[in-house]
Amino acid sequence: MKPIRSSRRAVLVLASAGSVLALSAAPVLAGPAFDACAAEASSQYEVGFESIGRETWDIDTSAAIKACSEALKEEPDSAQVKGWLARAYFADGDTEKAVPLFEEAAEGGHVIALAIYGDMLTTGDGVETDMERGAQLLLQGAEAGFALAQNSMGLSYDFGEGVEQNYDEAARWYRAAAEQGMAKAQSNLGLMYQEGLGVPRDYVAAAAWFEKAVAQGDVSAQVNLGKVLQDGLGQDVDMERAVELYRLAADAGDMYGQNNLAFLLENGEGVEQDVAEAAELYQLAADQGMALAKHNLALLYEDGRGVKQDYAKALQLYEEAAEGGEMRAAVNLGLLYMDGLGTEVDYAEALKWTQIAADKAQPIGLNNMGHIYENGLGVDVDLDLAKSYYQQSADLGYQLAVDNLARLNSGGSSGGGKTKSK
Repeated sequence: MKPIRSSRRAVLVLASAGSVLALSAAPVLAGPAFDACAAEASSQYEVGFESIGRETWDIDTSAAIKACSEALKEEPDSAQVKGWLARAYFADGDTEKAVPLFEEAAEGGHVIALAIYGDMLTTGDGVETDMERGAQLLLQGAEAGFALAQNSMGLSYDFGEGVEQNYDEAARWYRAAAEQGMAKAQSNLGLMYQEGLGVPRDYVAAAAWFEKAVAQGDVSAQVNLGKVLQDGLGQDVDMERAVELYRLAADAGDMYGQNNLAFLLENGEGVEQDVAEAAELYQLAADQGMALAKHNLALLYEDGRGVKQDYAKALQLYEEAAEGGEMRAAVNLGLLYMDGLGTEVDYAEALKWTQIAADKAQPIGLNNMGHIYENGLGVDVDLDLAKSYYQQSADLGYQLAVDNLARLNSGGSSGGGKTKSK
């Protein structure tokens, strides 16, 4: 079992779009009410507001709504004021008031409206999903040089949302935002270098971009750099720094950081082994819906490590993890049903979950399907089918399947080996 890194979608910033006629750039001459609104709700990536702008989540929504409402009374046609007021409502969770203002501000070319409303349309956040329109608005904001829109445009190309998937374009827009100092874009560009998508694979460059984002406290970059150091990609393994980075992310409530730190604590890698703390961290990540953390926690409950052994709890967690797409959990769930641990022996359920894993080419699942058909566990004995499953698993490099296949081919006794997935 290896911990996983943060996905790029997990580093999505609040950005969006609408249709526009002209793009606003530098601020217009305005009075004190305009300035007060700008001080509360502008973005540091807007031209002219670099020193006073802030992230969406750092907005004092009540102060921003009050200031920008006053400004809008004085300048009812200002796209900037409408965009800032919409942003304040959005940060306050009031999309009903934000959306019409975003529409008008985007029509007037305000880059914040183009960015935030574009993302809302792309993700269906408070509005009906319209990825194509979302991408159009994001592109207008990106072409105007607005970092939030550039990063989100990178995401749209990265995942093919509203546009045809294009890693070259994704990397180009991530870089544009990253070079403006946007931490999330720096982390995203690092991932492109790590995976060789749209740029040559370059672990050194990946780590360098992650470091830039880590210096700004970006949680996703902390996880991403931790994984690079844990795996020794392009540099020496540094488990101690990986632990430090994962702990920073975990302390910020990031489920990937919690899961990855728990894995190192469970195994005593780069830190003194503490399985009980690992279980607590897995639980925190599992509570956020992370399938891998549920699988990892289920392993502890099944084995009674760091927690009191509880097969029924393991069964529940494996099922939740399997339903979340974790195929190792599907394998282990099948085994609990096969062996009657935490439940009655139920070969039909064992077959169901093992088949699900096998259909996803999970090598242990394929091997265990061979075991089921070799031994007739709830099915008719079928040695040819058993050999077929063992062969598929062996082709994926699973040694137990290699041994099982060799035994059957040599006319050895039935029985075979099955195992759970770590």
